Amino acid sequence: MAPGLPASLERPHFIGIGGAGMSGIAKILAQRGAKVAGSDAKDSETAQALRALGATVHIGHAAAHLADDASSVVVSSAIRADNPELVRAAELGIPVVHRSDALAALMDGLRPIAVAGTHGKTTTTSMLAVSLATLGREPSYAIGGDLDAPGSNALHGAGEIFVAEADESDRSFHKYAPEVAIVLNVELDHHANYASMEEIYDSFVTFAGRIVPGGTLVISADQDGARELTRRVEGVRVVTYGEAVDADVRVLAVVPQGLKSEVTVLLDGRELTFTVSVPGRHYALNAVAALAAGAALGVPAEELAPALAAYTGVKRRLQLKGEAAGTQVIDSYAHHPTEMTADLEAMRAAAGDARILVLFQPHLFSRTQELGREMGAALALADASVVLDIYPAREDPIPGITSELIIDAARAAGADVTAVHDKQAAPGVVAGMARPGDLVLTMGAGDVTDLGPLILDQLSR
Repeated sequence: MAPGLPASLERPHFIGIGGAGMSGIAKILAQRGAKVAGSDAKDSETAQALRALGATVHIGHAAAHLADDASSVVVSSAIRADNPELVRAAELGIPVVHRSDALAALMDGLRPIAVAGTHGKTTTTSMLAVSLATLGREPSYAIGGDLDAPGSNALHGAGEIFVAEADESDRSFHKYAPEVAIVLNVELDHHANYASMEEIYDSFVTFAGRIVPGGTLVISADQDGARELTRRVEGVRVVTYGEAVDADVRVLAVVPQGLKSEVTVLLDGRELTFTVSVPGRHYALNAVAALAAGAALGVPAEELAPALAAYTGVKRRLQLKGEAAGTQVIDSYAHHPTEMTADLEAMRAAAGDARILVLFQPHLFSRTQELGREMGAALALADASVVLDIYPAREDPIPGITSELIIDAARAAGADVTAVHDKQAAPGVVAGMARPGDLVLTMGAGDVTDLGPLILDQLSR
């Protein structure tokens, strides 16, 4: 099933086409027959995967990269107004389309499931995509991370279901009209765009209000912010899930089994037990959210539950990068204190007596300013940590805000923390700390992920 493309997306040009969200939309458009082009700051395996689909991908940003006959220029909120291709689009009168509008257009005419929340979106979206594909439902999906190979973050499927990660960071999830919406949790984050929890709640209420008539909101019964949102939402069918006694889909047990978990839920008066093939209670609860959402869309729960075991992880979500000298190196995308705590607790449960070492890279000055102390407290769950300088991403520095804020808080919580300001020296520092049997986590949403292979190289010497 492939609804027709709007004229504006027949020849789109993507600025930042290699990004997690942008590349997925570009891939689906290419698979639907659009003539896709774009640019990115550097070449990548994702860019190469798009070229294999027939897309034109330029490296670097220049006005000349934008074809005169482009039907639109697709941007994310990270693209600055002075980008030369964006300036050229204005000169040529080419319409500018936000990526959220492009994604909304791709979902039009299908049965969308939109996955929202402060954290857990990528994992839950991936779980749904993999399990529905396992059942032969051939879903389309757009995920904020690769499942396995580069470019596996999105697919145009022949089925009627479209599973999409719904980003609240810039309020772009207000553009979608899902049949089923998932809200995993509601916390204060993205401080450059939200000044208070009230603004966060208002934004999520707007998102819930976008659910189509007769649709369903699937929401956590355990997390305080989600429960408050449930009290504020009106006019939509609500299905709650979690360990709370009043949950509609109640989790009766989560039993760790090494790097897996066995989960038992009570759904519609009957018990279902299934396996989640990744460690940690929070991943088990993500799987239950996926189960509840699929059931709300009419997928039999007794079929979807065992199919969820087919999900074995997504890149950067507790992904094993390799082992050397008896030490495993694992990559974690966690960058918010709640995520950091959840991943460290999951690894602690799976690791037994093994030491856990963390190489942490803070992400964004604004997030560090607001949550740096909580990040430091989370690092106290590790046996030892190395903390890098802040990864700025799209932000300019904030005077006085450095990774020392996190380091001071971690030490106050009793953590063993080392500051390393030279990122290239960090792999050697971590390898020098490691002993056979240790688990090393590279943690953060920036380019700390690139250091995992370098740590393995140091360990193998």
